[in-house]
Amino acid sequence: MSIKRYFKQAWGSLTKQPLLSAISVGGTALAIFLIMIIFMIDEVKLAPFAPESNRDRWLVQVTASLGNKDWGSTPERNSSTGPMAYHTIRRTFYEMTTPEAVAAFTPFVGESHLSVKGKTPFGAILRGTDDGFWKVMDFTFVSGHPYDKASVEAGNQVAVLSESLARKLFDTSDCVGRDFMIDHVSYRVCGVVRDVSNLASFAHADLWIPLTSNGIDKTTWSEYMGPLGAIILARDKSDFPKIREEYKEVWDKFEDEVKVGGWEFYRHQYPYDQFTYVNHKWRNTDPDMGAVKRHNLIVYTILLLIPAINLSSLTQSRLSRRREEIGVRRSFGATSFSIMVDMFIENLIITLVAGLIGLLLSVAFIFLGGKSVLAPEGEVSGLRFDMIFNMSVFGTALFFCFLLNLLSALIPSWQASRSKIVNALIGHNK
Repeated sequence: MSIKRYFKQAWGSLTKQPLLSAISVGGTALAIFLIMIIFMIDEVKLAPFAPESNRDRWLVQVTASLGNKDWGSTPERNSSTGPMAYHTIRRTFYEMTTPEAVAAFTPFVGESHLSVKGKTPFGAILRGTDDGFWKVMDFTFVSGHPYDKASVEAGNQVAVLSESLARKLFDTSDCVGRDFMIDHVSYRVCGVVRDVSNLASFAHADLWIPLTSNGIDKTTWSEYMGPLGAIILARDKSDFPKIREEYKEVWDKFEDEVKVGGWEFYRHQYPYDQFTYVNHKWRNTDPDMGAVKRHNLIVYTILLLIPAINLSSLTQSRLSRRREEIGVRRSFGATSFSIMVDMFIENLIITLVAGLIGLLLSVAFIFLGGKSVLAPEGEVSGLRFDMIFNMSVFGTALFFCFLLNLLSALIPSWQASRSKIVNALIGHNK
């Protein structure tokens, strides 16, 4: 049977039993809708998109756990967890040679006051970084360029602005070389980049400055803790084991210095890949990613099985009303296998159509009113289609459509195809 015939058969089946068909299509669409919403929530945290296009090659450490033997007897009692000092990052991450690049930056950002002559001062989100930050991220520069290593080492007061901030300050994005004030200190624009969505949690800001230009590098407590985190960019994911080995070596060496003052770092399986980072809730404990994966599996299974059970019953009811048709086909020589395949493909087409409806509804929901599910703590800015959707997500949706069809249609189709011809012709289910 041709594909066109299958579509005609599927359409005929839908129109003959509109109520059952509507419930069947709606149930499948709802299942795909819920699954896709969950995938999209994970997508913005895990999937690469500009300027965090290299997430799949990241190893991240935004905090460290530092303890002292005088504080208590266990890591949970005698340690404090927070970002690191610049000294710590230089003595560890900067010593590594295996990665393609290493970035130091302020993972937790705040608002600074900006001003320019002739305009009312206003607040903007500022992030301090080193020069490696521009290698780990892939910002699109509208004009100018990022600050370099020499600028960071010299503590030059230069800044990269987002496009919208540049226009707010200077009424144009072509403002390289112009001066403005950050908290009453003069800075000069060296580059302007396209606006960054706040879903890019490490890259997002309104402006970026060298971490040495405003004293971020000198902010410490106990010499080893401060305001900074780090990202390691691997040349390839296959380098992760080698990078972790080198990470252990440099930290072992650094701790020889730390222990002199009675301090001790607790590693907690640092550094984390992106999946571990976004799913590890408590920063002062070791991550249990096995539990996270089991939880995700249970959620996806429930979302899949509940509609599949309902759809199986609906499919059974729909097929029971077509037993006379099945009996006629059997009497003219159709095999049980061919009938089962026909029924299966027909239901697959219906399920795929319903899955596409669910997929479109999930995208519409996110863009038209569901942005809060992506960032419950606040508003979402700069949401783009590529952040929540790619071919892997679409393929996963199609896979779930197929799986729903398999679970809901295979057994009813098999039972219908194997019913006795006489019973089928007279409409009995025996």
